[in-house]
Amino acid sequence: MSVLKTILLFIGIIILGALGALLFNLFILPYLLVNPYFEKFEFVKDFKAGKIVINPKETVYIQETTAIEQALERLQKSVVSIQSSSLGLKSGFIATSDGNIITLASAIPLNGNFKVFLQGQSTNFKVIKIDVKNNLALLKIDPSSIDSSSQDYYLQTVGFASLEKIKLGQRVFFVAPTSSLQDNWFVNEGIIKQIHLGQPQIIKTNILEKPIVNGSPLFNLSGELVGLNFIDLEGNISAVSVESIKEFLGL
Repeated sequence: MSVLKTILLFIGIIILGALGALLFNLFILPYLLVNPYFEKFEFVKDFKAGKIVINPKETVYIQETTAIEQALERLQKSVVSIQSSSLGLKSGFIATSDGNIITLASAIPLNGNFKVFLQGQSTNFKVIKIDVKNNLALLKIDPSSIDSSSQDYYLQTVGFASLEKIKLGQRVFFVAPTSSLQDNWFVNEGIIKQIHLGQPQIIKTNILEKPIVNGSPLFNLSGELVGLNFIDLEGNISAVSVESIKEFLGL
């Protein structure tokens, strides 16, 4: 067969395929949808219910974006601001409902001169312990400094992801305040590019960010804690693993 005939045959197949699809949409599909006999077919049921997905990749992306949006309001209530004149603005998160707060050891000055803000309000606290090796610090909020009528609102905790749920390539995101008043926030997302299971356990991401994110929590798309963020030497977000945090808390 000559090259010309091959090309013409190929073009003819494309035209016939397009024509067949057009005829199906114009005549056959409407008949299937209105004929009671075909109502029991799964394809017809799904089409009527709007379950036929034209672009699965786009659908997955929309679901991921929606998951982050839905989790943000809840997760913001579990993030605290840590302000000091020497180190600037850092973050932490509420680990337990009785007021334990986890942040980076490097986020609090050695002289102890700093403030903790919860939902934009300064609150009394004390430093319980510091683990320099794993770069973790445990603070304890003074319950008497919190309005008891709104204590459930202020002490919002986060769920911890299990080690088995943390995978390479997994999508993760963070939320952090831009001021101690916590009236402005910013978020970013990316993927886990490396998991270091030594001591300390470190999770590396591809998210490029500023040092203001230090101490902010890293979440999976289910809103579970994956780790505590810090900026690595490459300028990307790395995180102290949730496993190290649980061990630090004695959980």
